Amino acid sequence: MAICGIDEAGRGPLAGPVVAAAVILPAKGRPKGLDDSKQLTAEAREELAVKIRAVGIVAVGVASVEEIDTLNILRASHLAMRRAFDALPQTPIAALVDGNMSPDLPCPVEWVIDGDVIVPLVSAASIIAKVERDRMMNELCAQFPGYAFSKHKGYSTPEHQDALKRLGPCAIHRRSFKPVQLAMEMRLAG
Repeated sequence: MAICGIDEAGRGPLAGPVVAAAVILPAKGRPKGLDDSKQLTAEAREELAVKIRAVGIVAVGVASVEEIDTLNILRASHLAMRRAFDALPQTPIAALVDGNMSPDLPCPVEWVIDGDVIVPLVSAASIIAKVERDRMMNELCAQFPGYAFSKHKGYSTPEHQDALKRLGPCAIHRRSFKPVQLAMEMRLAG
């Protein structure tokens, strides 16, 4: 019987979906170097994601921008986590979730603050979620030119703030987030 690790990527950005991953790894033969995805280079994350998928069971869940704006980012993150959990081909007996609140899952759940740093299963989920979300943002960059989503992945960088001021929000901006609301107000006023 397996335990899965669950984490998400993309709670903080102003644009794009929130993506969660659920990962089950074997007790032996786990990839070396598992860590919080934010502590790894993009290249290291990509390499580890391939290794994780080679030995583990991986599922991804996504909550859309519309769901984020309707539910709020925490509930949307939990929805993405539940979707990832439900997509696993086998049902774990328990889940370890990064953070201090956990989604509603049909098994015992233990949340672990800094789980993506200290629990290898959660680190693996963190890596998969980040790689998947980054891939999505790279694809969205081509659909929404001018925002440089492939560079900042939707986070509130100066370059992104500048694009919001110049172009206004696009279809994948989270309208419930204050900087996006301010950009919309500025365009309407200006």
